[in-house]
Amino acid sequence: MALASEAPKQGFRLSQLIYDTRYRSYTIQVMVLVLLLLAVAWLLNNVVVNLASKGKDIDFSFLWQRAGYDLAQYLIPYTNDDTHFRAALVGLINTLVVAIAASILSTVLGVLIGVLRLSKNFLVSRLMGLYVELFRNIPLVLWIILAYVILSEAMPQPKDFKPVDGVAKASMVLWDSIAITNRGTNLPAALLDRPLPTIGGWSTSALAVIVVIGLSIWASRLLVRRASRIQEATGLRPTTWWQSLIVLILPTVALLAAMGFHLEYPVMKGFDFKGGIRLAHAFTALTVALALYYGAVTAEIVRGGIQAISRGQSEAAYALGLRPVHTTRLVILPQALRVIIPPQISNYLSLTKDTSLGIAVSYLDLRGTLGGITLNQTGRELECMLLMMGIYLLISLIISSLLNFYNSTVKLKER
Repeated sequence: MALASEAPKQGFRLSQLIYDTRYRSYTIQVMVLVLLLLAVAWLLNNVVVNLASKGKDIDFSFLWQRAGYDLAQYLIPYTNDDTHFRAALVGLINTLVVAIAASILSTVLGVLIGVLRLSKNFLVSRLMGLYVELFRNIPLVLWIILAYVILSEAMPQPKDFKPVDGVAKASMVLWDSIAITNRGTNLPAALLDRPLPTIGGWSTSALAVIVVIGLSIWASRLLVRRASRIQEATGLRPTTWWQSLIVLILPTVALLAAMGFHLEYPVMKGFDFKGGIRLAHAFTALTVALALYYGAVTAEIVRGGIQAISRGQSEAAYALGLRPVHTTRLVILPQALRVIIPPQISNYLSLTKDTSLGIAVSYLDLRGTLGGITLNQTGRELECMLLMMGIYLLISLIISSLLNFYNSTVKLKER
C-alpha cells in the first residue's frame, strides 16, 4: 500500500517579505525605521551644511569660557568670573527650587480646594468654584506679571521702615523677622559657626543635613511598619508617635547644634536692609503664580478623583461611626489617589516646564541664563537650545519615573 509522503518544504524567498503575512509586518516596520533614519540624517546634514556656510560649527567649548555677568539669586557660590557652565548650573538650581516650592504649595492648595469644592455649604463650594475658574482660565504669564507688579509697586520702600518722630510707615512681620519691600523680601539667614568643610565649592554641611533628615524619615517609617506588624499579630497597636517625633527631630537638631546653627535677622541700616537673605520679587511672583494657577488645576483633579469613588464607601464609613473629616482622610482620599496620580503627573511636568515663563519678570533660571544671557553673549543658539531641551527632557523623565513608581505602589493589585 502506498503512503502519502510529506510535501517538500520550500526555502525562504524574498517575495515572502511582501506577500507572506508572517513577514510583512516586519518588512513595513523596517522600511519605516529606515525612512525615519534617513530623514534625521538629512536634517542633521542640512544643519551642518547651513552652519558651515555661515562659518559656524557645533562646539560646546563655550561652556568653559568666562561668563562675565552677575546673578541676583544663587544657592551655590557664583561670581561673574565663573564659567558659563557654572552660570547654567545656577540657573538649573533656580529652576528646580521654583518647581519644587510651587509643586508643594499647589498640591496642598489643590487638595484643600478640591475637597472644599465638594462641600455641602453653598457659599464655600461656589467660592472655591470661582477660584478654580478664575485662575484656570487666565493665561499663567499674566498672573506672573500681575504678582510681580503688585510686589514691586504696592510694597513699601525700605525708607518707610525708618521711624520718623518715633513712628514708621511700615513694619516687619512675624516678630520683626521678615521685611517685605519693593526691592525684595528679606528673610532670616541660617548661619553655622562650625560648618563642615566645602569640597569643590559645594557645602558638605547642607549635604549632611539632607542625609540625616533622609535617615530620620527612613527610621520613622521602620517604626510605623513595626507597629503595624505588632497590630496584625496581637490586635493592639503600640503608641509610636512620640518615638517617631524624637527620631524625626532629635538627630537633625543635634547636628545643627553641633555645627553652631543660628539665624541672622535682616536689620535696617542706612537706606536698605542688611543681613539675612533677600528673595527677589521675580522668584516670589513666579512661585506664587505657579502655585495659584496649578493649585486650581490640581483642585479639579482632586475633585474628579473623589467623585470617582463610590458613595457607598462614605456611607459605610459613617455607619462605622467615622466623622466626615476622618472619612475623607482615611477612606476617600487613599482610594482617590489611584485616580488622582496619573493626571497629576502631567500637572507636575507642565509646572516644571512653565518655570521658563519666569523670563517675563527677569527671573534668571535655566531659560534666563543658558537660554538667555549665555546664548546672546556666545552666539551659540543651536548648542544652547539643544542643552536646554535635553535638560528639560531629563528632568521630566525623572519626575515621571518617580511618580509612576509611586503610582504602581498605590494602585489596586489584581490577582
